[in-house]
Amino acid sequence: MLNSLFFNGRAANFSRTAVGVLGAAALHLATTSVFADEGGAELVRLLNEYRQSGSECAGQSVSSPGPLAPNERLNAARLDTGERLLSALQSAGYRASRARAMAVSGPQEAEAALGALARQYCTELLSNRYAEVGVSRTANRWQVVLAKPLLSDELRDWQDAGKAILEKINQVRSEAQNCGPEFFEAARPLRWSETLGASALAHSRDMADQGYFSHISPDGTNVGDRARRDGYRWSSIGENIAAGQSSPEQVVSGWMQSPGHCSTIMNPDFTEMGAAYSVNEASPSGIYWTQVFGRPR
Repeated sequence: MLNSLFFNGRAANFSRTAVGVLGAAALHLATTSVFADEGGAELVRLLNEYRQSGSECAGQSVSSPGPLAPNERLNAARLDTGERLLSALQSAGYRASRARAMAVSGPQEAEAALGALARQYCTELLSNRYAEVGVSRTANRWQVVLAKPLLSDELRDWQDAGKAILEKINQVRSEAQNCGPEFFEAARPLRWSETLGASALAHSRDMADQGYFSHISPDGTNVGDRARRDGYRWSSIGENIAAGQSSPEQVVSGWMQSPGHCSTIMNPDFTEMGAAYSVNEASPSGIYWTQVFGRPR
């Protein structure tokens, strides 16, 4: 799951993100990925738009779970009658804590494929139980695999992970980016803030301990309130959150799939950043990430 919030004075911009999908049969591994050439990237884009649109499913309104991060190893798996899904993913080098797959046949274009998938599997497509997605296509048969990875054995100390996120964010900011329909010029690199890092850690721990996923804490405070409480005097403040991703690489990839999160990352007003994660295996998503952006007064 992922979510984004930005304050500049009194303005606030919300953009949600998460991850989810369906259960399915078995599969074998394709030898090559057909992701970009045959509409896979377009289907991922449309799927993430669908997840963030506040769609209805089975007659009920569903809150936006947010974008899924694409993973090439999931692209390479195809449904079949042979090997079981989790075993096949493991053979491909993907360690999943849970995974589901679905397929439709007939559509020629990605938009029609999403429509067919949504008619059959809206509950799964709008679920928040998964973090990554792979898409493949053979002729007019489309397949979607969604998974939540196991937490990495090499997951670093929260501050080291936060600084790894900072490094990746500065790589992104070093080049112009299209965040959905909005174009951003390259932006100056951000510097690490110990105060924002501590604020990010506190919110990640709170989400993990209390099992919620939101910019608004149960006590009613938002990122601006929390930063002030931690002693950060800001002129601009912003926040991205995520749940389920097992590494800094995955969480940044997920944020960049969402125009809202991408816009926060590319915002030239920000000069500083802190980020952190917290783990609670008993919580719904297991791991929670917070990234706080700021510009001091």
